[in-house]
Amino acid sequence: MNEMAEQAQDGTVYSEAEDQAHQPPYQFAAYRSSLQRGPSQALIHLPSLYDGFEYGQAVEGQAHLGARFRCRDKERDLIRNGSHGGPPIGERIVVSGRVLDANGAPVVGALVEIWQANASGRYLHKVDQHDAPLDPNFLGAGRCISDRDGGYRFYTIKPGAYPWQNHANAWRPQHIHFSVLGNSLGQRLVTQMYFPGDPLLALDPIFGAVPRAAAARLISSFDLGITEPEFALGYRFDIVLAGTRATPAEEDAES
Repeated sequence: MNEMAEQAQDGTVYSEAEDQAHQPPYQFAAYRSSLQRGPSQALIHLPSLYDGFEYGQAVEGQAHLGARFRCRDKERDLIRNGSHGGPPIGERIVVSGRVLDANGAPVVGALVEIWQANASGRYLHKVDQHDAPLDPNFLGAGRCISDRDGGYRFYTIKPGAYPWQNHANAWRPQHIHFSVLGNSLGQRLVTQMYFPGDPLLALDPIFGAVPRAAAARLISSFDLGITEPEFALGYRFDIVLAGTRATPAEEDAES
């Protein structure tokens, strides 16, 4: 795939190698666990898997994996999908955007999933033993299918920062994890969305691993047009799957 090139609508020609120049490295010294979990050898190229298919086309064919899922409307509403008789605690927000391909065209039928900490900065997961309260009305996970415009929309609670023991007094910025699944299991992007103005961004080695030219693509933007009056502030986060404007991937996921 590294030898293949694509031409965007604006005439820009890029290659997959150029895409990688905007991605974080598999191993980044300041992000300690990446040294243990990231691959230390060159990746193995398997061109035979792509024989007969155009760049970006699914190996399994053209049927969207997302079409195999039946996402209910409630699944994209994290304010309601974990409720047991009351609303979750925290600032309500709307997170919305579009899933786009390298040429800026909408990606229809992609399965978009999110997971996050609650307003206190704790995940509903047995591994998370952070000394912060769990919210009995917040599941912290949701999913939806991108529409004909590539659009997605989630209602959720703004996550809190939390300590993560990577280095002395280390805290993760507020963030939401995203997974976008396309036509095949090989077409999956995992990334993180951050919030504008967070002072912890400059101190975070995971965010710092992303090349400077691409880092801003991981920060959402406040959008009054998405904001719902008297209910929730709106944040826009568009996801570009490939090309020189691609959203950087999360190469070595943490909790």
